[in-house]
Amino acid sequence: MRFSDIPGLAETKLKLIDAVNQNHIAHAQLFLGLPGALNLPLALTFANYLHCENKGEGDACGTCRACSKSLKYIHPDTTFVFPLSNIKGSKDEDRFKAEILKSWRAFLTEQPFGDLNDWTNYYGGEDKQPIISKEESREIIKTLSLKPFESPYKVMIIWQPELMHSTAANGILKILEEPPPNTFFLLVSNAAERLLPTILSRTQMVQVPQLSDEDLKDYLMKNHSIEETRLQEIIQLAEGNLNMAIKLVDKEEDHFQDRFAEWMRLCYKRNYGSLVTFSEDFHQLDKLSQRNLFQYGLSMMRETLLHYAGADAISRIKSGEAKFVKDFSKIMNTEKVEKINTLFTAAHYHLERNGSAKMIFLDLSLQVAKTINP
Repeated sequence: MRFSDIPGLAETKLKLIDAVNQNHIAHAQLFLGLPGALNLPLALTFANYLHCENKGEGDACGTCRACSKSLKYIHPDTTFVFPLSNIKGSKDEDRFKAEILKSWRAFLTEQPFGDLNDWTNYYGGEDKQPIISKEESREIIKTLSLKPFESPYKVMIIWQPELMHSTAANGILKILEEPPPNTFFLLVSNAAERLLPTILSRTQMVQVPQLSDEDLKDYLMKNHSIEETRLQEIIQLAEGNLNMAIKLVDKEEDHFQDRFAEWMRLCYKRNYGSLVTFSEDFHQLDKLSQRNLFQYGLSMMRETLLHYAGADAISRIKSGEAKFVKDFSKIMNTEKVEKINTLFTAAHYHLERNGSAKMIFLDLSLQVAKTINP
């Protein structure tokens, strides 16, 4: 992957390129972004640029021997560490280790903007939290004890270091602080607060923001054929998350507007029987639709708060949503919106960790009903 393959993020790309060209590269960098940020693609691109034998002013050449290998994720001087969970139907640990790197490379090629859930589903992980095992610290030290094979540099990319076993995290502290010459660590995280303070103190942070609406729109228009109305809906739902936007392009329209409005009406009326039925319907949705309903709910809370505060000038609602937001804001206030935002975020968290969708949704509905109409 090259910088030109990643939409937006012009300022961040420029800083990384300048660091290489001026030979001021931090030996350990933390590519930090919210879920959906392009921090993994950016780290992969940076590694490619480091190895490139014919660097341009703003990108790797894409044609040299090093680039040919990096673009297939097989460069011998780039090593990957990533989280894993158990494998369905597989008890042969040695065979799994031999095949997993092949799966990882295929995943990066086929889903370059994929997230942790995509990766787990790709290699057949069970519904358990993936981790970076405690044995990985020994493998990291062993790998970096070897000299570079082809490039002047060795690059160690650790994806989701917040999922490292505590023993592994502590085990890499010394080499993270004092790596061998021309060795660079690229840690790619979505949750800096879950990293050890001692790891944070040893890394230079590279903040990777979500894509702007304009950058997201440009990418989708160049790579997909979408009607304007559907395009605007996708941009609103994705909120800068390119991976989610791509999935929404391939997914049939879900009519979140009607579904969410009906849900809030049932909560306001405290119609518990209908909410139970609604939760059963929610359980039947695929996981992407479940997540997107919560995401849409968060966006509607934002719009409601803006209307309540008289800040319609920065609103992003579509014409069909205006009446709902206007009416809903009459029964809402800042405290209620803040409470419901917290409830939606917590429900999304539990859903991502494979909790029962029906129970999560019903519990959420009861708490929202109590908040809206105490």
